[in-house]
Amino acid sequence: MAKAFFRLQKFLRRTQFLLFFLTAAYLMAGSLLLLQRTRLVLQQSSRGTPSNQALPVPEEMSRAGITDPRTLQNPRPSPRLLVGMDALQEPALEQQHSPHWLMSRNSELRQLRRRWFHRFTSDQEPPQTAGLKAMKHTAEHKGTYMGCFTHDLRERTLKGAVFYDLRKMTVAHCQEACAERAYSYAGLAHGAECYCGNTLPAAAAAAEECSSQCKGEKRSVCGGVNRLSVYSVEQLRAAARPRRNVIYRGCFRAPENLTDTFPASLIQPNLTVEMCSEFCSKKEFPLAVMRGPECYCGYPTRRFPLRQGADGLRCSGTRNASSAAGGHYCLVYQTPVQDTRCTDRKFLTTKSKVFVALSSFPGAGNTWARHLIEHATGYYTGSYYFDGALYNKGFKGEKDHWRSRRTICVKTHESGKTEIEMFDSAILLIRNPYKSLMAEFNRKYAGHLGYATDHNWKSKEWPDFVNSYASWWASHVLEWLKYGKRLLVVHYEELKQSLIPKLKEMVEFLNVTVTEDRLLCVENNRDGNFKRSGAKQKNFEPFTQEMKDLINRYILTVDEALRGRNFSGLPREYVPR
Repeated sequence: MAKAFFRLQKFLRRTQFLLFFLTAAYLMAGSLLLLQRTRLVLQQSSRGTPSNQALPVPEEMSRAGITDPRTLQNPRPSPRLLVGMDALQEPALEQQHSPHWLMSRNSELRQLRRRWFHRFTSDQEPPQTAGLKAMKHTAEHKGTYMGCFTHDLRERTLKGAVFYDLRKMTVAHCQEACAERAYSYAGLAHGAECYCGNTLPAAAAAAEECSSQCKGEKRSVCGGVNRLSVYSVEQLRAAARPRRNVIYRGCFRAPENLTDTFPASLIQPNLTVEMCSEFCSKKEFPLAVMRGPECYCGYPTRRFPLRQGADGLRCSGTRNASSAAGGHYCLVYQTPVQDTRCTDRKFLTTKSKVFVALSSFPGAGNTWARHLIEHATGYYTGSYYFDGALYNKGFKGEKDHWRSRRTICVKTHESGKTEIEMFDSAILLIRNPYKSLMAEFNRKYAGHLGYATDHNWKSKEWPDFVNSYASWWASHVLEWLKYGKRLLVVHYEELKQSLIPKLKEMVEFLNVTVTEDRLLCVENNRDGNFKRSGAKQKNFEPFTQEMKDLINRYILTVDEALRGRNFSGLPREYVPR
């Protein structure tokens, strides 16, 4: 009996040890697998967002129950980082939202996180230095590859148009863009930058120095660091000619000495608009000026600012007569060539001592105002958020931390006391709430450049959107008037109507000195690449009378508050309709 009991005890001890060993082995294997996966995710996410660039989470999101990702081991981008992409931006009003809104916003954030990681992890691919020789210079590209050349941003050889697409740049996309604008050469740098021009760069570089893959076309060469992959697009120009956009600017009084005013000229019997525009495009000038058989090329300048047009009848004989109205008037056309006198931009060389906000309600033209400020001052603007679409199109300040003070001002839609008092001063951009609400609704459903569909406008989302956002429009202005330390109030409509005077005010407020020619260049490129495209509905009225009554009350409240702070009231077109 004792012997049997001893054997049983020995067996149980061995079994216990065996179970312990198997459990330990199981846990160790699971831990190794978890560490491997975590390392992979950390590597991928660190490429997309620096770990030291964590941004605070909005109070509205924390109240809605969204967890701060910085508390997790996997450093995903914070919800504030996602605002401004396709997400519905949260109003800064302390109001309770219905479960429908809460569920839709949480779902939207989850989808954005998945999209965010897909974007950054798909963009990051291990460098294949051994396979660079196998990169296609172009089997499918229609242009002729000219070689690898040096690229100096301060003294660019390809001085024409400049385009950015930090996600989808391809050789074909750059070639077509340059051909449509009548350029002869297309050059790509850093895998995402496209430059156009009519003169081939002088300094060639070794072929292996152009080693950057195109962001939108793997295994194709798109230049390198300070290197350009250059293609000739002469054969594409004929096909692109019908798509070129030559814009009639109007009839203007000619300067006293056209030869001194315009750097290039041509005298041609039976001169046509196409002939003059083609000539000026080859010379890389944005303006084609015609007076009889004379064609002049140049830029808007102090002598010829293009601000006061004349009656078109004064130019009625300009095309086919030796002179019109005694030779005092001329026809002006905008060529496809971009005015590049104001396209160079950079970060501040030293940290700004004054922290300036560019504050607006969503849909009030903040992106357009940033375009104007960047091109007028030559410095990038920052953002309280991160909008990948804007960054991909050249707003490089989007990826810079908003508190770095390396940008001339910082975009924000925030209106809380704490967020406002962080800034030393602010440009407060205000737009008609009717227009702002429609613009933000379009952005929500069709991006920065599209229009929402009829289905979107007729859905239940539109009334909910107006009820939630109309009060935010008012509270945004009221909060900034209350807590803002030093404000410059700019009305969107006045900025559009009187661009140069209002832009001068903004630039002076930012304590930057700019030349008149640079401001004229901005005026010549006033729309940038962020004008909505597509069919716009005429006489479209999405607002019910109940919506109008609500919005009109907010308009009167804001107008009274502005006047109470000794600012000019809202423009007359805001008046209740």
